Amino acid sequence: MYNWIKDFFTSRAHCTKFQGEVSEPADIFASVVQGSGLGPAAYVVNTADLLPTHSGNELVKFADDTYLVIAADNNHTCEEELQQVQDWANGNNLRLNTRKCKEIIFQLPRVRARKSQNLPPLCQGIERVQQITVLGVVINDRLTASDHVNYLITSSARLLYALRVLRAHGLPQQSLNDVFRATIHAKILYASPAWSGFGTAADRVRLNSFLRRCRKLGYSDGGMTFEDMCTVTDEQLFSRLINDTNHVLRRLLPPPTTASQHYNLRPRRHTLQLPEHHTRLLDSNFFVRMLYKHCY
Repeated sequence: MYNWIKDFFTSRAHCTKFQGEVSEPADIFASVVQGSGLGPAAYVVNTADLLPTHSGNELVKFADDTYLVIAADNNHTCEEELQQVQDWANGNNLRLNTRKCKEIIFQLPRVRARKSQNLPPLCQGIERVQQITVLGVVINDRLTASDHVNYLITSSARLLYALRVLRAHGLPQQSLNDVFRATIHAKILYASPAWSGFGTAADRVRLNSFLRRCRKLGYSDGGMTFEDMCTVTDEQLFSRLINDTNHVLRRLLPPPTTASQHYNLRPRRHTLQLPEHHTRLLDSNFFVRMLYKHCY
């Protein structure tokens, strides 16, 4: 296994072909192999020693992306945390490209409403934005799904045009339905347990209107509403979480409750403690929603 992994990462090169001309190969000494099965896992292992310097901050790593999460009480540590990432990159033959980095600040509505609220200064010239795309999901500084819904409808409309072209070239209806489910249907439901709870009634109306438009064009999606589709997806994920102790998200579940040892409670789907949910933001969280849904 060691020799196989070593052979995968050594003697890699890159060349470019343009108008029939091929450049000389250039050796690659540091990168994540895009599109490979081993690359993302190797990146996480390689960055295992990249840790935050202050308690309360987090470094989240996935594939070839790293996200630095700093709590409001620690906003004075931003420069130090970034410098620590820069030093780590320099020591590991990597480069922190600040032009590709983005900063986003999340604020509660009541805090945002205070005009006197002072935001922390920019960090190392990194651009501050109101929305970022994290693993294909658009997240804004208001923690709503509206911008992601805009992205879904816009990109799915372009896919509808592609399906229209395929139909004009004689692709059978069954094949069109297969392409529809593999593209538009899958795009709308991608990571829906994570973001659907943050959607508003207006967002759901827009998505249902788009799905009805797809049905009028002859594409079959089972006839379900967006809410029904999300319910099925949520239930499938929650079932895997409850039944698979090795699931990657299992660690995010609360610990088991001990109340059943003292009280004769009605049987429920899980025996986990119920988290607090005092705000709409917490109620929108997938784990909170599903834990309360299946506790009665």
